[in-house]
Amino acid sequence: MLEWDTHRYLEAHWAIPLYGSLFHTVNIRMAPEQIAYCINHAEDVVLFINEDFLPLIESIQDQLTTVRAYVLMSDKKDFRPETSLPNVYLYEDLLALQSPDYEFPEISENSRATLCYTSGTTGNPKGVVFTHRDLFMHAVSVCMTWGLYPGGMEFRANQVYMPLTPMFHVQAWGVPYFAFMMGCKFILPGRYEPDKILRWLHEEKVNFSHCVTTILHMLVFHPDAEKYDLSNWHVGLGGAKLNRQLAERAWELGILTQSCYGMTETCPAMTLGQLREEHLDLPMEDKISYYIKSGIPWIFSRVKVVDDDFNELPHDGHSVGNVVVRTPWCTHEYFREPEKTRELWKNGWLNTGDVGYIDPEGYLMITDRNKDAIKSGGEWISTLILEDAISQFKPVLECAVIGVPHPRWDERPCACIALKPGETATAEDVRAHLEKFAAEGKIEKWWIPDLPDGYFFVDAIPHNYIGKIEKNVLRQMYAEKHK
Repeated sequence: MLEWDTHRYLEAHWAIPLYGSLFHTVNIRMAPEQIAYCINHAEDVVLFINEDFLPLIESIQDQLTTVRAYVLMSDKKDFRPETSLPNVYLYEDLLALQSPDYEFPEISENSRATLCYTSGTTGNPKGVVFTHRDLFMHAVSVCMTWGLYPGGMEFRANQVYMPLTPMFHVQAWGVPYFAFMMGCKFILPGRYEPDKILRWLHEEKVNFSHCVTTILHMLVFHPDAEKYDLSNWHVGLGGAKLNRQLAERAWELGILTQSCYGMTETCPAMTLGQLREEHLDLPMEDKISYYIKSGIPWIFSRVKVVDDDFNELPHDGHSVGNVVVRTPWCTHEYFREPEKTRELWKNGWLNTGDVGYIDPEGYLMITDRNKDAIKSGGEWISTLILEDAISQFKPVLECAVIGVPHPRWDERPCACIALKPGETATAEDVRAHLEKFAAEGKIEKWWIPDLPDGYFFVDAIPHNYIGKIEKNVLRQMYAEKHK
């Protein structure tokens, strides 16, 4: 299916897997050649297409080797498109022909239900499969963790729910399944338009959403954000680290935010920045320190940090290693990729490709993706902790830290910074800000980027189609500047 977040997508998430078919949610933000690759790799037979994506599919139809039928969808009444596609059906016409009393077949809980593809930043996208049991166990765990523990999302039956993670992105993080079970009112935004989303959050008194940090950033720093009452709103954040600047700005508007850590292969829940009982009476500025952590495992999940020989590292808050996980809902396979599946499940744990540490309270802190980690003079520098510190400098709108070559230390950090409109700052200003953090023991002094090449001011920080910062693009931009 290629679709915006509509009622049709919600219907399909139930109907297609329950019918016994494998439901491939196509990432509409991929490049056309990647979309064609994924459709062919999945051997899709039927494509459901919103009219907005009809020109895209028409342009690549000659490349699609397995598709036999096309179902077109639109919000327009009397929708009758002209198209070059063969064997075309209309969604509403098909629904009108069906009985409301259809009996779904009995299928195994271990049969495949959904398929989505990773971003493919290093090679072709990989197909991630979830079974009916995976989706069920994930929904139960997330519903219990978000619903039973105070001081967090406090998800309840009959609330108002607006998904702001696209339904093609790991089943909108699985939340539509249990929000439906809990009888919630759904506000489905279709295209993501900030003005419309802010208005609906206010008018519909939305209680609960989830999104990548880029979407929240876009909303809370919108020039009209303060015109709306957003004080009902609780938001789970993922896709990139929730930093203190963003959490504090949200709280200024009455919005409670909570960090979620996961990946496509984990459906996506792994850990959650939730409070323990002893934190409930802390002032909000201290609670935010826990809300923005990668967090502690969801109910039924396990996480550990290991060295390169797979020995578990102590929970001392500074022993950095590879993050591995086990849950009852992690994917069992990359679709038709047995070698990559074995690599993913090396040593019987799902290998995330992230590095981090666990502190004495049991909270995981992700410090980097393996591919983005900086090793300077043989020692690791956490880009995520540096980014969080830089983001608290008031003129900064957004930042990212990359590693750049250095003749003596192999690598040094470089802070890539986009300033808020109308603000000015120099490299010296940012360095002085970081020196205060070093003096307070919040970062190591030698982590601070060097003058002048450790500071790179850009008009905007680039993001990919799911909102993750494209550090590879920033590295290219930096290299071009310093040729």
